[in-house]
Amino acid sequence: MSDVQLAFAMMALLLVLMGIRIPIALSMLGCGALGYTLLAGMPSLLEYLGTAPVDKFSTYDLSVVPLFILMGELATRAGITAELFRTCNTWIGQMKGGLAMAAVAGCAAFGAICGSSLATASTMGKVALPEMKRLNYAGGLSAGSLAAGGTLGILIPPSMVLIIFAVLTEQNIAKMFIAAFVPGFLAAFGYMLAIAIYVRLFPKAGPCGEKTSWSAKIRSTKDVWHITLIFLIVLGGIYLGFFTPNEAAAVGVVLTAILAFTHGRMKLADFREAMIRTAISSAMIFFIVFGADLFSVFIALSQLPAAGVEFIENSGWSPYTVLILMLLTYLVMGCFLDSLAMILLTIPIYFPMIIAMDFGFPADDVGIWFGILALVVVEVGLITPPVGMNVFIIKSFDNSLTLGECFRGVVPFLMSDIVRVGLLVAFPSITLALVHLLG
Repeated sequence: MSDVQLAFAMMALLLVLMGIRIPIALSMLGCGALGYTLLAGMPSLLEYLGTAPVDKFSTYDLSVVPLFILMGELATRAGITAELFRTCNTWIGQMKGGLAMAAVAGCAAFGAICGSSLATASTMGKVALPEMKRLNYAGGLSAGSLAAGGTLGILIPPSMVLIIFAVLTEQNIAKMFIAAFVPGFLAAFGYMLAIAIYVRLFPKAGPCGEKTSWSAKIRSTKDVWHITLIFLIVLGGIYLGFFTPNEAAAVGVVLTAILAFTHGRMKLADFREAMIRTAISSAMIFFIVFGADLFSVFIALSQLPAAGVEFIENSGWSPYTVLILMLLTYLVMGCFLDSLAMILLTIPIYFPMIIAMDFGFPADDVGIWFGILALVVVEVGLITPPVGMNVFIIKSFDNSLTLGECFRGVVPFLMSDIVRVGLLVAFPSITLALVHLLG
């Protein structure tokens, strides 16, 4: 068996292990260690294990992970979801499908200080789904808008998946955050447009909500000024160069904690629980990063990326053809794997190949552009059957919803995603313009 064949065999074994529910960290660590041993021998593996964990976990960029996780935990316990939804609903709820649009807008706002898709879908679903049911919204539209809106949690910065991608590929986290801003805004706008078109075709699916006066709109905005301030300080500080992502995350944690305590919704017991959950989540992510690092080293030793580059050069395929094929594999894998698993499994192979191709602009820009594209397509996997984690989360809040109804409800949003991916592929400047402007 050649080294490249061994790499494919280990990838197949990795998929089998994940398929039988072995944790992804253990799966990647085990496959990476086995492949490394077969290629370089046990002494070499032990030498690597003696230094690599310290080198990897002492990386300054990784310190941003627990900080943003804690920020999201505190935001969840601060009870700000209801305020965000209520404000968005006050402004646009009177439109046809306005409640669903308000849910998407609320998800986008919450995602800007949370960074987790599952947390965004869960917290917004608890608040918005009962209100949609009260106004007789169609179950499919309700579930679809909340499940799709939840995906904004990993696209709009800060994003855990985006941070891990940046760490694995040695990209600048601040530039990745800047690059994600316009595609994130485009995603929220696309989802709201999909709702507007859907309720025009099926008027009974999303009835108009109660009309509100301008004074009520202004009063509702006052309820979320503090949330807006945190968003502006944290992300605005990164975009304008006042903070590094790590410093911005620390500032965000302090401000969110102050908000959570002063609103009276979080007690010391809640704060302790937030710290514990942050520690558990951070340990899990760090373990995954280490497993991914070992697997990536094995893939590099196998020369699989180099073989892939050589194959592409000899095939005569254009760089855009290769890129589209890669994105299509993400869509297929999204039916079976979660977002983090897809990123960790493919980046060691795809990223070196993408960087080696000529798209007509610098390799650094290509890396950022591909990272956002990968994140956008991976996000689609959160609402595609049969896994569709966001869909299952929303369904768990209302037993009257059927899975078929929920998955049919996400179809308009999947169509919006396909259009958005096409735009980002065809016009890289959508992703890169803000990076160049602020860089």
